[in-house]
Amino acid sequence: MPGHDLPFSNAEYNRRLSLVREEMERRNIDVLFLEDPSNMNWTTGYDGWSFYVHQGVIIFLDEAPIWWGRNQDANGARRTVWMEDERVAAYADNFIQSSERHPMQDLARLLASKGYAGKRIGVELENYYFSAKAYLTLREELPNAEFIDATSMVNWLRGVKSEEELVFMRKAARISEKIMDGVFQRVRPGMRKADLVAEIYADAIRGLDDAWGDYPAIVPLLPSGADASAPHLTWDGRFMQKGEATFFELSGCFRRYHAPLCRTVFLGQPPQYLLDAEKALVEGLEAGLDTARAGNTAGDIARALARPLEAAGIERGARAGYPIGISYPPDWGERTISIRAEDNTVLKPGMTFHFMPGLWMDGWGLEITESILIREEGPAECLCNRPRELFVKD
Repeated sequence: MPGHDLPFSNAEYNRRLSLVREEMERRNIDVLFLEDPSNMNWTTGYDGWSFYVHQGVIIFLDEAPIWWGRNQDANGARRTVWMEDERVAAYADNFIQSSERHPMQDLARLLASKGYAGKRIGVELENYYFSAKAYLTLREELPNAEFIDATSMVNWLRGVKSEEELVFMRKAARISEKIMDGVFQRVRPGMRKADLVAEIYADAIRGLDDAWGDYPAIVPLLPSGADASAPHLTWDGRFMQKGEATFFELSGCFRRYHAPLCRTVFLGQPPQYLLDAEKALVEGLEAGLDTARAGNTAGDIARALARPLEAAGIERGARAGYPIGISYPPDWGERTISIRAEDNTVLKPGMTFHFMPGLWMDGWGLEITESILIREEGPAECLCNRPRELFVKD
């Protein structure tokens, strides 16, 4: 029977499946294999920590999808997907981490049994989860098939969020606010970073009222001082120190949907160069938010952001954001659009982004960011509602 606690309506899953099939027909793909867990979840509802082994969803043009994966995860699929139980297919455990066999041999057998041995098969070639060995094995097992690169095909279809999805993202945003409020309340000189992160996780998982917290796709990032010049450092057992800036890159998560939020805290009195950078960054953020309108492009946002920063002598040298929504580790971006000057993707109502113009400079860093929604009219809506400023705690 279908999953016992489906997050979305049947109409929503039908809408998504129709979008995928239309794109398959446009690309002349006969059958599509998705291994990205976000795309698996988006198309079927499957939700389990099993993406460390090969698994996937097979999308057909004329029949319901099949969830395919490790035998011990099949019950998890039956508990979470919208399809009937007979649409769950599993391979034996002796395929796992074997030097003699590979799970893709079983997938090839399944595809051949359905009549696709000589068809056009779409696969996600550039993906964290679909390995080179997987691709080579499929090609060896299905020599008459034509493999089509469907990298990010479904990711792009996820770009415009439905009203049902936005409900989840707004709940994630409330959790993000709670987490950040807890940081501001607790952080102090002499506090061990590991203890602060423990409180961050507690707030993230407890959530709020009807918005329980799911695990986010990225762990808390909170480098201090010179370490803040690097955007992706996590935490350690050192203590918070007076005279240092620490940025906090965090996200609430509800049923796999994210709404990241970044703010920076300075313990003590900040130096003038940091205050000058804050002023330019906030001015650029607000210019970018005003430019983030339906009909404009991602590049328009990047250029609006850059003008105040360049006037202040700051050159970032990095993109300033990316689409967000449903995700699994190791990142919460959708891996499609980039907010950078050369990206001419037209913004559409319902698109959601992490507008993320972090400054990672020589010896210091500053992050003030927003998760945003492109609206039908007017500038973008910020999903979180917290002051855009450098927080100073003496």
